[in-house]
Amino acid sequence: MTQRHEMSLKPVVYRLPGMDDVPVREGILYRDGLGFDLYGAGGPGAAARPVVVIVSGYSDATFFEPRFGCKLKDMAMASSWARLMAASGMAAVTYANREPVGDLDALLAHLAAHAGELGIDATRLGVWSCSGNVPTAVGTLFARDDGRVAPRCGVLAYGYVFGEAVAQVAKFIGFANPTAGRSAADLPRELPIFVARAGRDATPGLNASLDAFVAEALAQNLPLTLANHATGPHSFDLLDDSEASREVIGQILAFLRFHLGAA
Repeated sequence: MTQRHEMSLKPVVYRLPGMDDVPVREGILYRDGLGFDLYGAGGPGAAARPVVVIVSGYSDATFFEPRFGCKLKDMAMASSWARLMAASGMAAVTYANREPVGDLDALLAHLAAHAGELGIDATRLGVWSCSGNVPTAVGTLFARDDGRVAPRCGVLAYGYVFGEAVAQVAKFIGFANPTAGRSAADLPRELPIFVARAGRDATPGLNASLDAFVAEALAQNLPLTLANHATGPHSFDLLDDSEASREVIGQILAFLRFHLGAA
């Protein structure tokens, strides 16, 4: 049995009443033996909930399992964020993957095709991402003509976004980079985006990428919401047990509730 890394056991430093009691459907297949876990959706006859996908930008087999001893969906970070979303009136999805971009596309298509039986409203779908997972989430936000339901909003937490430096880090660390060659100018004008910035993030080149994205997004007058946790480190939602961290986490949940129309 693979030993779990201590980071895989750290939940979000924020709690809501009822988050431990939300219903969870585990191991729903969506592609070639790959499964997802669905948090918070009701049973037959229940009102369809908006849904947030917690995006993975790395292959489980080559990154999360060797480094953390489990898939991203089984990390306490992912499950606790999903429970917070479910306790906030939304459904949330965590999932296994082999190839980040193609598997995420397949998952989104599955959610749209099976929304009724899952108890979700796939037309009210958001994506949440952090760190090196962010470029894969951003890749879903660009306008497409393949008929797939596009996210209504996106949360980008302390992550890389665009730029040549991002491409170099992606090759070194191993995260997918579908944003290569793109910029904020390619994003839909009406798409709300929440950026959570960690002011004391020491990850090489990360805040430079994030700050450049924020500046360009504002220059394009995109509907951007920025929360700068000035004293926050990378992964402050797990590592910085402070009121400042909880304030930003609460803002993220409120943003998702508002833009997805959660009851």
